[in-house]
Amino acid sequence: MESVPGRVGGVWVLRDTRMPVSVIFQNLEYGSSIEEIIENYGVTRAQIQAVLDFAAQSAAPPSLPPDPARATDAHTL
Repeated sequence: MESVPGRVGGVWVLRDTRMPVSVIFQNLEYGSSIEEIIENYGVTRAQIQAVLDFAAQSAAPPSLPPDPARATDAHTL
């Protein structure tokens, strides 16, 4: 995926295409299967999977840094 200012209004698109990523989500929302999206838009399963993986990672809560107060040192006497 890529977002290039000045190309397709800067929206996220599948790399080397002009297909907005949002089209994948809109089609899934309307009940299309992944196979139908592949057939109708000429995209690959890997491209769709990359979009879904990116969305899942973006929605995940940020990992918290370790709490120094709870850290243990195996060498503490």
